[in-house]
Amino acid sequence: MHPIARTPIPALFDMPPDIRARIETVQEKSGFIPNVFLMLAHRPEEFRAFMAYHDTLMDKREGLTKAEREMIVVAVSAANQCQYCVIAHGAILRIRAKNPLIAEQVASNWRKADITARERAMLGFAMKVTHAANETSDADHAALREAGFSDDEIWDIAAIAAFFGMSNRLANVTSLRPNDEFYSMGRQA
Repeated sequence: MHPIARTPIPALFDMPPDIRARIETVQEKSGFIPNVFLMLAHRPEEFRAFMAYHDTLMDKREGLTKAEREMIVVAVSAANQCQYCVIAHGAILRIRAKNPLIAEQVASNWRKADITARERAMLGFAMKVTHAANETSDADHAALREAGFSDDEIWDIAAIAAFFGMSNRLANVTSLRPNDEFYSMGRQA
């Protein structure tokens, strides 16, 4: 059996109460503890900061849909070769999009995926943020507005791409393994 990650993994009962409670809530809801929680738990302050920003970006009710947000994560994570995030967020994308094929399509080649022109514009910008953020321009913002995105949504596309660029790097450096449970989630149409 392979380790979860290269980081120390604290025992659940040794974690600060707020972190343990969050992990137990996730476990109760999903039936398992995603390995990312365990990997981050050895650094409590960073765990809290990471999760606070993650939740701020990914749990908004306004603007981008939850499926669009997950689509960005999958595309960015594939570009960054982050196995954990492609598998974990691919599972969430399949569930949120109610589409058992979408995650693999986006991860392998988002340009050929069965997505809308709006989603293609969104992912094109997310990829530019991922690979060449210094080259983004007013023209990129104008094209996104033309595709129907508000300024707040454009910010969210960039912020999600940037946040998961950081997350992907941590997952890769630690050799974070995806939970087996993720592979079968959202496979039923």
